[in-house]
Amino acid sequence: MPIVAVPVIAKARRRLIPFLFLLYIVAYLDRINVGFAALQMNQALGFSATTYSFGAGIFFLSYALFEVPSNVILARVGARVWIARIMISWGLVSSAMMFVRGAASFYTLRFMLGLAEAGFFPGIVFYLTCWFPARERARTIAAFMTAVLVAGVVGSPISGALLSVHGFGLAGWQWLFLLEGLPAIVLGLVVLRVLADRPGDARWLDAVERNTLEACLEEDALAGLREQHTVVDAIANPRTWLLAIVYFTIPLTSYGLGFWLPQMIKTATRANNFTVGLLTAIPYAAGAIAMVVAGRHSDRTGERRWHVAIAAVVSATGVALSAFGGGAVWAIAMLSLATIGYASMFGPFWALATSHARGVGAAASIALINSIGNTGGFVGPFLLGSIDDATHSFAAGLYVIAMLMAVGGSLALAVRE
Repeated sequence: MPIVAVPVIAKARRRLIPFLFLLYIVAYLDRINVGFAALQMNQALGFSATTYSFGAGIFFLSYALFEVPSNVILARVGARVWIARIMISWGLVSSAMMFVRGAASFYTLRFMLGLAEAGFFPGIVFYLTCWFPARERARTIAAFMTAVLVAGVVGSPISGALLSVHGFGLAGWQWLFLLEGLPAIVLGLVVLRVLADRPGDARWLDAVERNTLEACLEEDALAGLREQHTVVDAIANPRTWLLAIVYFTIPLTSYGLGFWLPQMIKTATRANNFTVGLLTAIPYAAGAIAMVVAGRHSDRTGERRWHVAIAAVVSATGVALSAFGGGAVWAIAMLSLATIGYASMFGPFWALATSHARGVGAAASIALINSIGNTGGFVGPFLLGSIDDATHSFAAGLYVIAMLMAVGGSLALAVRE
């Protein structure tokens, strides 16, 4: 990468990442706030653990269904318009979750939320490939994806506090859905004004900076770092499918824990909802730090596969050990270790996944990996919920998730860099 491009890339990172970071905080919070709503909603509506986990996870089935076409549309019409559409529609559906009255409406709205949000994350990852060369990508993606953990750090106490809001005939869990859905609608409108599709469209770059950054990206492409050019190329490539299998284990773990984390901590501590929110923030804070450190180290060394594999083993160890009864401190410590592990995988994984893709083929490849992988977001929560209903314990489900995470880490070593 030319030395002259370094300041321009740093400028682009400073301009884009904080805003995209904010968008992803809102997206992730709307996706997982059902975990806090469940502290009241499940009892109010008579939901069993299986009913709740199926509704929480069905989001990922519709999300996966529309992921590839959504990202292909984004690549053709531009990130600015399509991401704005995604945010406004998911904000409306997220707020509408306040109208859930039974299992059918719960399943329907969660399914619609997945359809509305499909394409957001892979769209952002594809968008970042249009701005940052491959060697800068792990820490850039990690910086963006830290929002997943920050959403837990910031959103957990807020969600816990919102459960105590009552008025106008609405319960706390209904206020939670209503108020946490509104920011997505507002930010969707902001996207239309501030996001530039590519360096050549960015008014905040001068002509020299635009040309320098685009030349750097073109040089990156000509160096042979990205090979796929069409949707068919992306779908037919065995590397794409191997990456999807590896990625499956990350949402399996992150959402398996994420949707049940408040209830696990509630069971371990018997604390009130606000305190549960504060304690739930601890694993997310630990994961956020680990994500940034791992992404920077992966970029500095240029190594991806072992970063993914070792982090997977760490996460699997934390998940397995969290199943042992040891009180609140033990549970939070082991859940933090599990979060540190899977969070450290994101930056190196997506740098690896985007190192051989270009153009519409890149959009399709990223979306396919993300859509197949995110079915783990259905399997993980449903696995824990159904096993909890059958055994009145999360232990067996946690052992299965730990085993699958370890397998995913080993498979990462087989991916061609």
